[in-house]
Amino acid sequence: MTTPPTNRQRFLDQPIDFAPLPAQAFPVWHAELAAGDDAALLDFCRAARTAGRWLVTLWTSVDGGSHRPAAAPLLPDPADAANTATPQSAALHVALDLAEGLVWLMLPLPALSGATFPDLAPIFPSAARLQRAAFDLTGVGPASGDSRPWLRHANWPADWFPLAPDTLAAPAPRFATHTEDYAFVRVEGEGVHEIPVGPIHAGVIEPGHFRFSVVGELVLRLEERLGWKHRGIAQRFARLSLAGTGATAAAKLAGRIAGDSTVAWAWAFCQAAEAIAAQVAPGGFAVPPRALLLRALLLERERVAAHLADLGALGNDAAFGFGLMEFLRLRENWLRTQADIFGHRLLMDGVVPGGVARDLTADDAARLRAECATLAGELLKLHAIYDDHAGLQDRLLTTGRVTPALAAQLGLIGLPGRASLQARDLRCRGDHAPWPALAPQMVVHPNGDVAARVLQRFAEIDESLRLIGRILDQLASTEGDCRALWPEHLPTAASGFGWVEGWRGDVFVALATGADGHIRRCHTHDPSWHNWPVLEHAVIGNIVADFPLINKSFNLSYAGVDS
Repeated sequence: MTTPPTNRQRFLDQPIDFAPLPAQAFPVWHAELAAGDDAALLDFCRAARTAGRWLVTLWTSVDGGSHRPAAAPLLPDPADAANTATPQSAALHVALDLAEGLVWLMLPLPALSGATFPDLAPIFPSAARLQRAAFDLTGVGPASGDSRPWLRHANWPADWFPLAPDTLAAPAPRFATHTEDYAFVRVEGEGVHEIPVGPIHAGVIEPGHFRFSVVGELVLRLEERLGWKHRGIAQRFARLSLAGTGATAAAKLAGRIAGDSTVAWAWAFCQAAEAIAAQVAPGGFAVPPRALLLRALLLERERVAAHLADLGALGNDAAFGFGLMEFLRLRENWLRTQADIFGHRLLMDGVVPGGVARDLTADDAARLRAECATLAGELLKLHAIYDDHAGLQDRLLTTGRVTPALAAQLGLIGLPGRASLQARDLRCRGDHAPWPALAPQMVVHPNGDVAARVLQRFAEIDESLRLIGRILDQLASTEGDCRALWPEHLPTAASGFGWVEGWRGDVFVALATGADGHIRRCHTHDPSWHNWPVLEHAVIGNIVADFPLINKSFNLSYAGVDS
């Protein structure tokens, strides 16, 4: 095997030379494959899977020209020249989590109508839905595998693609909505029947459809259908700029991809934007150390708030209303403190390009310490009550189990993954500030059932409270600004990445700008992309009545996936 050039590196014994991407918040390695070199991409992905590494996400991009697949002409006349016009360039982008950092592989695709890329779902099962969404948005999809629409829902024509260059260059049209006949997988046999649930549910919750195939009360198969929360976020990003005040507007949009993870999303976007500013802004750019600590404080408070809500809801779904009331009380007190100190109950717009919107006073820090101590004492009592309640434990134990082997096979990540012995937490990698100095401790559980996911939440709240204490200690000795002045001009094109361990798992942002700072592409990825398919497996063999409990124990995002 030949030696890679200086400043380049090879991974997993594969003959691909990766170059480090400069100025990123964490290690990022990039390689562009030869056009059409599907074999190299597949070999590398197989090697990553064999090594026990993870697919982070994939997306497609189309730059320049008109893009209309020949099989799906937009105009009535198939002989019209616009139907056969081809993109100047198209590419598949694959992000993988390796021990050395984030690896970004780009596979240029032939500039032909109907350009396709190799199907990665046989290697990484969660890639299937990502590939379907990629086609819905750009018209570039996998050469084989599941070709059903994922985001489109017949709300726009099959030959119109929101992220195609000619679409972005024109005003957004309005289309009539049509009823869709979606091809659910049918399960047949004696006594088998279907139970359709949603997308509208008996509560103020997000829309999603669940198609159960059951015999008696036992679930044989579940198939999900999402996409009703699609808001065109990627298209909206492509109409914004990172230069000057445009960056603030873009960060606000990122913070609203999923409101219960607003800190994680805003931080990931700002990481990507700040990496671009550090590369191309005149004089460079750096986020103050105090700002990074304050961001970590906001992130851990967001984590605690989410887990408190889930612990109450899980008690309620098992007919333990006392748990719901107690945890809602604790969460409400937590949110009111956030509104008083940080200006928003959910901490929206607290993370801004260059830092944070508000600093923390010594009096505020003392209040946060006292609140953490009070909450820790309350949690000890409630944890004991949950553990000792026989009726509650009867509902939680062995329900919705995902074994560690199945979790590894399907790529389960985040909190549900750690509850199935998948030791993965970006905060514990030790490769980017402020986490090495805070020394977060990872908690995992081997059982993988609803009970394990409840225990995981208790443990992660405890760890977040400990981290908040360490953050406050370091803030007391870290002076300086909490926000750097954002540059007015970003003169050259660049790419940046953001990757943050939110309370559900890692949220990811890939950002590319043009020569004037205009956003060319912003791909956002929620951890629920990987975990929704696992929920379909977790419910098999359980009774239908336990589905709400299993579903809540995962508590996956509709908005984050559908964005």
